[in-house]
Amino acid sequence: MKRSGTQKGRARPRGGVLAVIALLMIGSAAIRLGLEAGPALAKTVEPTKAEEPPMSKPAPDLQVLLTELLRREKRLKQREEALEEQAKAVEIARTAIETRLAALQQAEEDLRETLALANKAAETDLTRLTDVYQNMKPKDAAALFETMDPSFAAGFLSRMPADAAAGVLAGLSPEAAYTISVVMAGRNANAPQE
Repeated sequence: MKRSGTQKGRARPRGGVLAVIALLMIGSAAIRLGLEAGPALAKTVEPTKAEEPPMSKPAPDLQVLLTELLRREKRLKQREEALEEQAKAVEIARTAIETRLAALQQAEEDLRETLALANKAAETDLTRLTDVYQNMKPKDAAALFETMDPSFAAGFLSRMPADAAAGVLAGLSPEAAYTISVVMAGRNANAPQE
C-alpha cells in the first residue's frame, strides 16, 4: 500500500531533534564548566616558588662516607678543644712556675744576704773574742783554754798572733797543749793540695 499524502505531512524532520539534543548537551557542558571553572578563574595566581629538587637518597656508600666524615669532624673538634684546654693549662703552669722561680731566686738572694750578714757578725764576734783572749795574761788565758774543748781552743789559738798563742800554750798542761797542737796541725790536712 501506498501511503497517502497525509502520511507525508506527518513526517517530522529528524535533523531538528538531533540539533536540540546537541544543543542541550552543549549547554550542560557550558554550565558545568562555568560552575567548576568559575572559582578557579576567580583565584588570583600567586607566583610559584622555585621548587627545590627533592632530596634524593644518597647511595649507601656515600651515606657511609658522609657518616664517617661527620664522625671524624666531631673527633677533630673534640681533639682541638682538648688541645686548647691543654695549651691554657700549660700557659697557667708556665706562669706559675715563672712566678715561683722568681720568688725562689728572690728568697735565695735574701738568704745569701742574711748569711753574709750572719757570717760578718760571727767573724766580728770571733775577732773581738780572740782579741780579748790575746790581751789577757797568758796564765789566765791558759786556765780558761784548759777547760775548753780542744777543737774550740785550737780555733782561737789559730787566729791569735804566734807570740800570744805561744804564751797561752806554755801555760797549759802538757796533755792539753799536745791535744790542741794536734788539732791545729790536722785542721788543713784534708784540704786539697792544689
